[in-house]
Amino acid sequence: MRSPPPPSSLRNGETSPRMAPAVPHFQSTVSVHKLRRFNTLILVLRFSSFCFSLAAAIFMFTNSHGSSSPSWFDFEAFRFVLAANAIVALYSFAEMGASIWEILKGTTLFPETVQVWFDFGHDQVFAYLLLSANAAGTALIRTFRGGETCTVVNMFCVQSYISIGLGFAGFLFLGFSSLLSGFRVVSLIINGYRFHV
Repeated sequence: MRSPPPPSSLRNGETSPRMAPAVPHFQSTVSVHKLRRFNTLILVLRFSSFCFSLAAAIFMFTNSHGSSSPSWFDFEAFRFVLAANAIVALYSFAEMGASIWEILKGTTLFPETVQVWFDFGHDQVFAYLLLSANAAGTALIRTFRGGETCTVVNMFCVQSYISIGLGFAGFLFLGFSSLLSGFRVVSLIINGYRFHV
């Protein structure tokens, strides 16, 4: 008794059906435009954070008005303000580069999951660092108002206020960036680790 031919065998000149080509994953034009606008908004926030933090660091670094005037270096809180703003300025500058790369290339600098978690975690850490530094600087400058420092050397206090105010503005923009990076993390988790806007 003859065994039946295997199902894969061809008879009477039949040709095997071609495998349907895999459909590549693509985003609609609307989705691409929304993603680009989202990344552009993040870039604007990062640029603003960079500008304000850098200006705050410069104002604090130059806050010395002669030998009779106190210097920022004499006070631990002001050294903290300078260091925190300088660190955030460097971080924001690096993140601006990553945002520009993502806008131009359409992909993240690192693997998407790593990049999204990296941005979210560092935004949180540096926002709290900036907030605590500026809060410490504010507490110190308020003690100066009750003493002789601000009456004798008014310019030192004015420049300290400006530096701390710019630092708080930098924190504000970094905080907004943190909200958007948090949105990216949530969206990534909900969509099965594929980010969508």
